[in-house]
Amino acid sequence: MTLKDAKIGQTVIVKKVNGEGALKRRIMDMGITKGVSIYVRKFAPLGDPMEINVRNYELSLRKCDAANIDVQLQ
Repeated sequence: MTLKDAKIGQTVIVKKVNGEGALKRRIMDMGITKGVSIYVRKFAPLGDPMEINVRNYELSLRKCDAANIDVQLQ
């Protein structure tokens, strides 16, 4: 399952960050690393981007970026 597939109100744990180079580095710089807990707060009216809570701050993330983050339900 990827972060893109998570539903509103779910808390998930990051298993792996996929991608290469700048994309992976950018995701990791936002605090999304292996083992971190992510709470899915809401989606924009048209479905993209999604708003998540990670490491006690809110973050908006595009679904195409969220598709590179493998997660499991907590």
